[in-house]
Amino acid sequence: MDKKLEPLFTPWKIGNVEIKNRIVVCPMGGTSLFGWMEPHHFDKDAANFFMQIAKNNAGLIIPGIAPLKNLMGGQWLYKAKGAFKKLKAYMDEIHKTGAKLFVQLTAGFGRSFSIPNNMVPMLKNKFLGKIVKPVFDIGYLCASPSPLPSRWAEGVMCRQITQKEIQKIVEGFALTSKMCKQAGVDGVEIHAVHEGYLIDQFTTSYTNHRTDEYGGSFENRFRFPVQIVQAIKKACGNDFPVSLRYSVVSKTKGFCSGALPNEKFDEVGRDMDESEKAAKYLQDAGYDMLDCDNGTYDAWYWAHPPEYMPNNCNLPDVAHIRKFVDIPVVCAGKMQPEESAKAIKAGKIDAMGVARQFLVDPEWVTKLMQSREEDIQPCIRCHNACLCMSHYKGIANGCSMADSIHMSRCALNPMTMDGGKNDLVMTKKPKKIAVVGGGFGGMETARVLAMRGHKVTIYEKSDILGGVFVPASAPPFKEDGKRLIEWERRQIQKLNIKVKLNSEIKDINKLDADEIVIATGAKANRLYVEGAERAIEAVEYLNGKPVGENVVIIGGGQSGCEIAMDLFLKGKKPSIVEAQQDLVVNNHISLANSSYLRDFMKTNHIPVYLESKCQKIGEKDVTILCKDGSQKVLPADSVITAIGYKPNPIVAKGKHVHVVGDASKVGNLRTVIWQAWEVAQSI
Repeated sequence: MDKKLEPLFTPWKIGNVEIKNRIVVCPMGGTSLFGWMEPHHFDKDAANFFMQIAKNNAGLIIPGIAPLKNLMGGQWLYKAKGAFKKLKAYMDEIHKTGAKLFVQLTAGFGRSFSIPNNMVPMLKNKFLGKIVKPVFDIGYLCASPSPLPSRWAEGVMCRQITQKEIQKIVEGFALTSKMCKQAGVDGVEIHAVHEGYLIDQFTTSYTNHRTDEYGGSFENRFRFPVQIVQAIKKACGNDFPVSLRYSVVSKTKGFCSGALPNEKFDEVGRDMDESEKAAKYLQDAGYDMLDCDNGTYDAWYWAHPPEYMPNNCNLPDVAHIRKFVDIPVVCAGKMQPEESAKAIKAGKIDAMGVARQFLVDPEWVTKLMQSREEDIQPCIRCHNACLCMSHYKGIANGCSMADSIHMSRCALNPMTMDGGKNDLVMTKKPKKIAVVGGGFGGMETARVLAMRGHKVTIYEKSDILGGVFVPASAPPFKEDGKRLIEWERRQIQKLNIKVKLNSEIKDINKLDADEIVIATGAKANRLYVEGAERAIEAVEYLNGKPVGENVVIIGGGQSGCEIAMDLFLKGKKPSIVEAQQDLVVNNHISLANSSYLRDFMKTNHIPVYLESKCQKIGEKDVTILCKDGSQKVLPADSVITAIGYKPNPIVAKGKHVHVVGDASKVGNLRTVIWQAWEVAQSI
């Protein structure tokens, strides 16, 4: 192990509970040991996932939030006695690994509940809401400190929660915590004065307009979390640890408006002055640890940092708040091991919080200890499978119900939280397989085939492996993408997969192979307007083609926005022309990612023309048709098109031929990799 990392592997205590190292598995929605949206039960997928992590040297494990009441059916968790009986046996096994485990409990979501789009009518229509209430009580799930606008559903106001409901929740925390203690759980974590969930909404003045004992003064706004910890301590004793998930600073400018890193702004939520007071106040109330980051659902990219956010983005604020408490403080948010070790050694924080890296590679802590960093498959923070809750104008939460129920899967690792369906099985009949195309679809198909025992050769027409993901990872804020490409290439080498570069295949019948995989990717859609020949494609720009000062990007979405961001950071003057009603219209891009892109454009005054179309590209300008029917001429030294792709298979079908990735259907890295595994497992 690198000596610089040694501080990560020293013991520490939360109350009287000793943790063997400073690596904390932070909670992720969808990994609850009691199920997520389904009725409460002992969830075997989550249990198996965390057992694998425990066996790979994690110190403290905190599974994802367990709602005190079923999201479906509304039963209180403490009544699920069968689940707690199984939990007790599970805890015995967890403790054999040397790991400790806290159960995270949540009161609910308030205005932050990510309402599936097909359920919005149930909130807007009282009759419909009443019909489905026994199964899905949307009104209760969205109940907030005060009447507040939903973060997700436009035009929907969330009702005010009653004092009677608050007291039932406090009681629920105490009774459930007692059940956890009896099951051998090492502690509980309360979710949360964090991320703009229900309890956090009570603590911030922009979301709490109450005039009773739960609103107004600082003490009143923090009364709810104080009553919770006091009730738990009364039920479980002072020696039973209670952690608090805590957002140090809200980083919020208003409803649906977050603040970017280093931005000067007026905080409407919890600022640092109040946080200094709150941290000490919550400690004195009885909390034994603060599990920290920043943000709210209005500034969601702080709690769930996409690749655009800086590494260790929350560390400065968390290190500051550590000065005001005597209890341990954990910091999460793109935490890097070396920087975390330095902060722990300096006493700035007590432990490093990590979440989604465990979804990609549950063995990464063991690999770190063995100085095998190059073998750690990196998380690229795409949120394509673990948090694919999307939102754009006219759509509340656009992800499918299957994705809502099965959160915390992984775009890069289909084996994660999949119930064993994607576990690798060695082939009984090894074959010679040709993979035509060395992009991610081709590389991943080849990798899985080789791991199963097949003999694989990749044919790539260019001089490098990686395909379109290479230019896509070119911007400086895509370092994780670059690391992933290097990891994938190393795996190809270690598996002794033959790679033939500069080898364009035009006739697959000449290949010496039992099976052939076509992974030739996609080609860019063309723009059919006057002067279109003056434009360059997104990939051309990302591959280094020079552009002028004023650059018009035709097409928004994730690609167009990332190009605009890259241009702005280089000192250029980009503008975006997008035909849709929102900048990022995609059911597979998480709001954590898309809201950053929207806020970046708005904060940096990058012109965005929605519901507008390019009509003509001149030598130094672009004429667009705006949504009101008027024409506008934009200055343009260069024009970049980012209007999507279409499949480009050299062969679409045939005996013993399999088409994968964008050559089959244009999607994202999740669709490419998951299909690659499906095909590779079928051969």
